[in-house]
Amino acid sequence: MVDIKFNFGDKVKLRLAHEEVEGIALESYDNDVILIKLKSGYNIGIPKENILDFHVIEEFKANKRTEKITFGKSKDKQSIGMVITGGTIAAKLDSRTGGVSWLTDTQEFVKFYPKVFEKVNVKKISVPFMVASENMTSEHWITIAEHVKEMLNDPEIKGVIVTHGTDTLHYTSSALSFFLRDLKKPVVLTFSQRSIDRASSDAELNLECAVEMSLSNCAEVVLVGHATQNDDFCYAYRGTKVRKMHSSRRDAFKAINCEPIAKVFPNKIEFLSKYNARSDGLTKVDSSFSDKVALVYYYPGQDPSILDYYLVQGYRGIVIVATGFGHVATGDDEHSWIPHIKRLIKQGVAICFAPQTFYGRLNPKVYSPGRELEKLGVIYLEDLLPETALVKLGWVLGHKNWRSLVREKMIDNVCGEFNELLTE
Repeated sequence: MVDIKFNFGDKVKLRLAHEEVEGIALESYDNDVILIKLKSGYNIGIPKENILDFHVIEEFKANKRTEKITFGKSKDKQSIGMVITGGTIAAKLDSRTGGVSWLTDTQEFVKFYPKVFEKVNVKKISVPFMVASENMTSEHWITIAEHVKEMLNDPEIKGVIVTHGTDTLHYTSSALSFFLRDLKKPVVLTFSQRSIDRASSDAELNLECAVEMSLSNCAEVVLVGHATQNDDFCYAYRGTKVRKMHSSRRDAFKAINCEPIAKVFPNKIEFLSKYNARSDGLTKVDSSFSDKVALVYYYPGQDPSILDYYLVQGYRGIVIVATGFGHVATGDDEHSWIPHIKRLIKQGVAICFAPQTFYGRLNPKVYSPGRELEKLGVIYLEDLLPETALVKLGWVLGHKNWRSLVREKMIDNVCGEFNELLTE
């Protein structure tokens, strides 16, 4: 058998019966399998018995020093702010494990994204925390909003970029859309599906386009990312009308039930729909929020007593993701949701319906079950995305002085979360 000796992180070459494989040696799940990260970024496992020859091309050096890179301020460049919160866009390959680890300081960010710092003066970089987006809570959203507001109210800063993980990015973009009041400048959230040190990374284009959008005339919370799988341009999506639609593709996010706001290139923008224009003034943060809200996805045969659990736990609002025009079971048997919804509404729990369908909108008046549910007090949220509905409900219920105005506040179009009803 071939003598196989290496350290995790070494660059190695393996000769097999019909091909050669080159990549980074990783910690393996099995002592009899060599785990390799290929140049493409994918990992493969090769049984040791299949390896005819093996040698180390380059040894891994854990403590490589990187030369400090600086970009001085220039009068010819405009200034922006950046809030870095984690996610793949703020990560690099861990050569030992094959996973990713956080960029440990802003100097590493400069190293990996030099074009950003060549194009604009990054007047301030804030790193309030570094977390994977699935670990985000409303407290994280509030913290981001406060950091963004501070930068927006600096007269030299033209716009703010927030880097973030993809999995719950559309929740955060919704939260910032509601929290940031009297918004006068662009707030641009961006991401990457693949880290910057992978050949197929989407990070650089996304960030370059985010910079372009942050300097634009669009004073809204937007999400900017790859429009296609190619490295040609990005779309800017309204923060309340966007959703992650693919687990791994670079064009993972899509505008739902509306057009993107703009096509964004690294050096120009083509606006596609209406937006709020940049203006003078200070931005405020209104981040009152109640976490006692839930998102319940309705399915056939579902036990409606799930609603009683939330009542017992002290929840103040529930978004039910309903079928069709806005339906749940309303028959005369034990599966009917009518008695449970009626009881919760009587107890002061706000019950909202959002659509399961991505396109179209709820309309309770089309069929009698919808009309009956609406009479009970269900708040129909038309074409509001379920995730946006959850965030908005938490925000509305977080305001104690709005308790008698929940319906009015939920159907008020605060930041473009509802589309106008168009004739189809």
